Amino acid sequence: MTKTTTSAPVLGVRALNRATLDRQLLLRRSGLSAKAAVGHLLGLQAQNVRPPYYALAARLDGFTPEALSEPMADREVVRIVTMRSTIHTHTAADCLTLRPLVQPARDRELTNFRKGLQGVDLDRLAVLARELVEAEPRTMKQLREALLTEWPDADPQALAIAARCKLPLVQVTPRGLWGRSGQVALTTAEHWLGRPAEPAPTPDATVLRYLAAFGPASVKDMQTWAGLTRLRDAFERLRPQLRIFRDENGVELFDLPDAPRPAEDTPAPPRFLPEFDNLMLSHADRTRVVPKEYWGRSWQGNQAHCTLLVDGFLAGVWKLTADAVVVEPFGRLTKAQREDVTAEGERMLATLYPGASYDIRFGTVVGE
Repeated sequence: MTKTTTSAPVLGVRALNRATLDRQLLLRRSGLSAKAAVGHLLGLQAQNVRPPYYALAARLDGFTPEALSEPMADREVVRIVTMRSTIHTHTAADCLTLRPLVQPARDRELTNFRKGLQGVDLDRLAVLARELVEAEPRTMKQLREALLTEWPDADPQALAIAARCKLPLVQVTPRGLWGRSGQVALTTAEHWLGRPAEPAPTPDATVLRYLAAFGPASVKDMQTWAGLTRLRDAFERLRPQLRIFRDENGVELFDLPDAPRPAEDTPAPPRFLPEFDNLMLSHADRTRVVPKEYWGRSWQGNQAHCTLLVDGFLAGVWKLTADAVVVEPFGRLTKAQREDVTAEGERMLATLYPGASYDIRFGTVVGE
């Protein structure tokens, strides 16, 4: 441990929690537009259609589903595989730059499918796949079948995944629009947005944006968020202009000098978050949000649950049934906390399902 690290101020878990919640627009709702918030947060996890809407309902004042659906329909916001090989909702500008930034991770992903791609010229595959999806949006099944005619001995699934890794494929609307149905059909980002991809941003610039949305953070934290390695050099180049802290385990944390770091006793209202919210996935050490005793409690097998924050930390899960929001806390909530959770749930419902009639019920803890 360097002298600089040992002499750096210590940020406890609650201090890190409040700082991160502030950057994530979760201490108080923001007046940002949906598009601006998506940009500030560097995208929203979007494996399913609803999570980005839940994420913004928890973060923005006056949010309505149309506030995200409209820029998506207007191609100002898109759905594309980026960080951690998962679908994210990004602004068009970030789609054209962040995807090139994480391309090395997509190239590494391809190595997992080498056996099924023997004899396949990946550069030719990229050219053919681009021609196919730019002629008309294609489903993954259609893409598999078309590529299989060129390489009949290859693994069909590997062919489609190779196309997704080699090309920036976006999901075309109506997929992703609130209240609309639509299968996943893909075309290239350049074709959908009507302009070419831009050069990848420097890692340094992205470090600064990451800290603005997720800091204070370690090098390993950002690498976890991005699914990239070898970001230490970028942090070292930026070190002279950053504030340096350490956590209670002595891990070095970097931060923007003027970024908000609220007092650890700053009130943090309850928040209903979607499954796999980026707040839960963007640090190597998640204890700033997830108490150790609750690690692994927000999912069962392959099933992820929507999560509930109380006092800034993961405190339970929730689900929307046909007639109710069912809250399943992990521990005992006080009467005041239950009232606050109920009020927040009612606000979430009024935002996303105005006019609908839902109860808010407290159920049993998942797994018990």
